[in-house]
Amino acid sequence: MEGAMTEPGKEMTHLDARGRLRMVDVSGKERTAREARAEATVEVSPETLTRISEGTIAKGNVYEAARIAGIMAAKRTWELIPLCHPLQVTGVEIEFSADPARNEIRILSRVKTLDRTGVEMEALVAAAHAGLTIYDMCKAVDRGIVIRDIRLLYKSGGKSGTFERA
Repeated sequence: MEGAMTEPGKEMTHLDARGRLRMVDVSGKERTAREARAEATVEVSPETLTRISEGTIAKGNVYEAARIAGIMAAKRTWELIPLCHPLQVTGVEIEFSADPARNEIRILSRVKTLDRTGVEMEALVAAAHAGLTIYDMCKAVDRGIVIRDIRLLYKSGGKSGTFERA
C-alpha cells in the first residue's frame, strides 16, 4: 500500500492508498534499542527565575514538579498524540539549566526504549509538558512566560538510523 509522497522515495506512512489516516502496523519490525533527545526553552522574567532558583514559588519546587510532569507525559504520549503507538518506555530523564543572562530555562529530555518504533514524540512531549508545568507553577507571578523552540535534538535506532541536529 503506497501513501502520498513527501520527498522522493519517502512515503507518508500514516496514509492508506485512499489518503485516509491509519495507524502503521509495526508488528513485523524487530525490537531495537532506540533513544531520542529533545529540548524546549522557557522565557521568564528575571524575578521569576530568581524565585525558581531560591525555591520561593508558592506552588513548590518548580523543577521537580516539571521533571515529574515530563516523565509522566513521555509515558502517556500514545494517549495524547493520535496514531502514536503505546511503547515500553525504559527510561526518561529531564534536565534543566537556567541562564540568568537570558532569563531562560532550557529543558532537555532523553527517552529510551527497546521497541519497534522510535521515541521522538515521547521526548518532544516530555520537554513540552515540562515547559507547560513551569508555566503553571509560575503563572501567578509571571503571565508573560513564553515556551518556545520545542525541537528534536537527536534520535537513534531503527531503520532510518541516527539524526543529530547540527
